[in-house]
Amino acid sequence: MTDSLVSARGLTKHFDELVAVDGIDFDVAEGEAFGFLGPNGAGKSSTMKMIGAVSPLTAGTLEVLGMDPATDGTKIRARLGVVPQDDNLDQELSVYENLLIYGRYFGLSKKVIDERAAELLDFAQLEDRRDSPVEPLSGGMKRRLTIARGLINTPDLLLLDEPTTGLDPQARHLLWDRLYRLKQQGVTLIITTHYMDEAEQLCDRLVIMDKGKIAAEGAPRDLIERYSTREVLELRFPVGTQDVNAERLDGIAKKTEVLPDRVLLYTDDADDAHNRVLAAGFEPESTVSRRSTLEDVFLRLTGRTLVD
Repeated sequence: MTDSLVSARGLTKHFDELVAVDGIDFDVAEGEAFGFLGPNGAGKSSTMKMIGAVSPLTAGTLEVLGMDPATDGTKIRARLGVVPQDDNLDQELSVYENLLIYGRYFGLSKKVIDERAAELLDFAQLEDRRDSPVEPLSGGMKRRLTIARGLINTPDLLLLDEPTTGLDPQARHLLWDRLYRLKQQGVTLIITTHYMDEAEQLCDRLVIMDKGKIAAEGAPRDLIERYSTREVLELRFPVGTQDVNAERLDGIAKKTEVLPDRVLLYTDDADDAHNRVLAAGFEPESTVSRRSTLEDVFLRLTGRTLVD
């Protein structure tokens, strides 16, 4: 990819005997939202730290913004925006002061910071909180402020590590809207997440990581079409009877997956599968018909759910 902002080949990261990232290849194109999807411990954050030029790679090659993080770390960091997994805002300072101090780290003048702060507070819907201390803000407000802070230097690349972890559904959707607006403005985003719906909403393209390796790569909808069926029928049976019922259900769907609390039937027509289940004499406690998601893709590729 000639227009890649980030390019990795055989990227590897060891922590003593632990292999956190195991020889992965990927490219991130200018203007796209690229995701790393996987459970905790999959290697997502370790990869992000190498891209952010704050953690040296063990082996392989990595190019960020046309530079080598090993020798050009300072130059790379000057052109990055970073939204860490945990908010590290200055709690005792005001919303504006957090932007001011961060802007000064990049050598920006107060005049430039004031102009950008006004734009960013409007973008983050925090104009009325400009002079409020950070400590009493809600979790969603703090996340939006952290994103605004990461944009103060008008970065070429914005790194977001688990941007909505710990937020309630309303705050998550508001944050998705802010990130989608950045996408529309042409900002290149790299996002790590273990939320399947978040990856589907935000990412143009993603890799699914598991145990430090890349299990699959592509656009969310393409991955679903490639590795799953169009629909899924979820059946719940009395506790302890899942395996027995799953054996008897064999042949009704293209694939059957047994989870601790339910049986999943992968099919292109959930209504037809449901009718066949009832016709065969099964009496599930509940049934749910839905479209396939990235979690189904992950189950197909790794045999376990996204949440560790």
